Amino acid sequence: MRRSPKDTAESFRKISRRGLLLAGTQLAFGGVLAMRMRHLQVDQADEFRLLAEENRVNIRLIPPARGRIFDRNGKPLAENEPSYRITMVREDAGDVDAVIARLSTLVELDEDDLNRALTEMKRSAPFLPVTVADRVTWDEISRVAVNAPALPGVTPEVGLSRVYPRKEDFAHVVGYVGPVSDRDLARYDEPEPLLRIPRFQIGKVGVEAKMEDALRGRAGAKQVEVNAVGRVMRELSRREGEAGADLQLTLDADLQAYVQARLGEESASAVVLDLENGDIKAIASAPTYDPNLFVRGISVADYSLLRDNDHRPLASKTVQDAYPPGSTFKMVTALAALDAGLIAPDDTVYCPGHLEVSGRKFHCWKRAGHGHMTLEQALRESCDVYFYDLALKVGIDKIHEISDRLGLGVAHDVPMSAVSAGINPSRDWKMRERGSEWLIGDTVNTSIGQGYVLTSPLQLAVMTARIATGKVVTPRLIKSIDGVETPHGVGAPLGFNENHMRQIRRGMYAVSNNRRGTAYRSRIIADDFRMAGKTGTSQVRNITEAERRRGVTRNEDLPWNRRDHALFVNFAPFDKPRYAVSVVVEHGGGGSTAAAPIARDVTLQALYGGDPPLDAYPVADRPRIEALQDRLRREREERDANGQSRA
Repeated sequence: MRRSPKDTAESFRKISRRGLLLAGTQLAFGGVLAMRMRHLQVDQADEFRLLAEENRVNIRLIPPARGRIFDRNGKPLAENEPSYRITMVREDAGDVDAVIARLSTLVELDEDDLNRALTEMKRSAPFLPVTVADRVTWDEISRVAVNAPALPGVTPEVGLSRVYPRKEDFAHVVGYVGPVSDRDLARYDEPEPLLRIPRFQIGKVGVEAKMEDALRGRAGAKQVEVNAVGRVMRELSRREGEAGADLQLTLDADLQAYVQARLGEESASAVVLDLENGDIKAIASAPTYDPNLFVRGISVADYSLLRDNDHRPLASKTVQDAYPPGSTFKMVTALAALDAGLIAPDDTVYCPGHLEVSGRKFHCWKRAGHGHMTLEQALRESCDVYFYDLALKVGIDKIHEISDRLGLGVAHDVPMSAVSAGINPSRDWKMRERGSEWLIGDTVNTSIGQGYVLTSPLQLAVMTARIATGKVVTPRLIKSIDGVETPHGVGAPLGFNENHMRQIRRGMYAVSNNRRGTAYRSRIIADDFRMAGKTGTSQVRNITEAERRRGVTRNEDLPWNRRDHALFVNFAPFDKPRYAVSVVVEHGGGGSTAAAPIARDVTLQALYGGDPPLDAYPVADRPRIEALQDRLRREREERDANGQSRA
């Protein structure tokens, strides 16, 4: 059936409208597409160019050089040395086992390090380098470089590693560094990206840890071009990091070495304070260890030897440990009574060998007693009963106050690990910590440095420095940071009556220079350098009445760890104090026999700035001192030679 012209015209009109609508739609879509393309290619061109660049260019951190540590005279205590290592890229090596076999003929590979490297290769991307051998020699690096064609994927590299040229002498002060651990990262809310660099090292203990932020420095950065799978193709640019700050300590390396050698293998510690500025000139714990062992990870065998040693070489005894101060505390009790106006220097107390308080006998170290004692005599001969009597008069509140003013019970602000505050006991302290009331017997015990009172060797040195000067002497360990001097540690007067201070000092002088003094055998003969001191012996076991009746067992007849601690504190010269010294010998027996001779020798070494002349010592001691000086001199020279050869 033929369509009419009218129907044909109507169909044509409909088709034309649909065509126009479709064409319009296509035109609109094309316009939107064109506008979008313009937006992407013109308006957002910089953004997409940056995204493309980020896919092609990576930013990688460059570890900064760690700040160095020096003694007060510029001698290096911690520095950085070139460290050669050998890395391997798994995908470039191909047959890893075969390459390692060839490499082992050129370089001695540690089995533990090698196993650790193989494990790391399996976990890492195949194109990332993994350290196979660390701290290799230059000769080994040379052999690897010469045989490079036979060692695909193997690359010799050079970096910086921490080294401690003085080894054992500064282990407890400077500390050591080690690789960042998960425990280290957990200490930060947002760990710095630098800490996530493989094998990056940070301070673990000592100054290295406490001054980490200053020593670490700031990371540099390099731009590298990578391909689609992230493999480095080339380096585009580099910005070196900012090295960490150099630190200068107040310590004198030579004096520190002498003190360390003089302590020997005793479980002991010693502190030397400069009274002019509060500088710590030496602070040594014995026995000690080589911190270089920890830098790359100490072996289980080496660590076990240190951990299981009953003399605790890993402990920083000068600040970390706290001991009953024994009779070195008697100056505190005496000053408390003088300051309260309860005694005069010539007042006497009768010592029959004990004092009965609340039905309990408190014994003097001298069983037969000392008879009538003045303050100076009581300090000179260390009469316990005299100070028991003072304690009953003055009470714990005043003793606690004076102890605090002299620097006891305070965690002094020095950048060393685990600085102890010790215990300066009081009524509130006992109720808070022990849940019981303070008793009169507690005061009596405290008066002679027993009972609850605990002090560190550093605190004892500070106490002695404040008695010697009458000023607030605060210990300083950091002398300067990047050449900028830190504030010194001598402050305002303590506010004590100077006549009272002179009475205490005279008593300490008699300890070392009067024939009846407990440290007379360890006196200094040189008139210009006479010292004032105080012996101390602190019990570590309870002595029963039954043992007292049959005779107290001598220290030398007891097991080592049951013997009394030996202590001695002193300052010199007496007329113009320059140094304060404290010495603690764990389980040494008696302060006069074990600690005083060490303190005297250390004091003379500090005063003379080297080995003192023999005529500074008592005549009877000179042959022994000469032999000792020769031995210690040889030991120091040997250590210095070993340190220089290592450096």
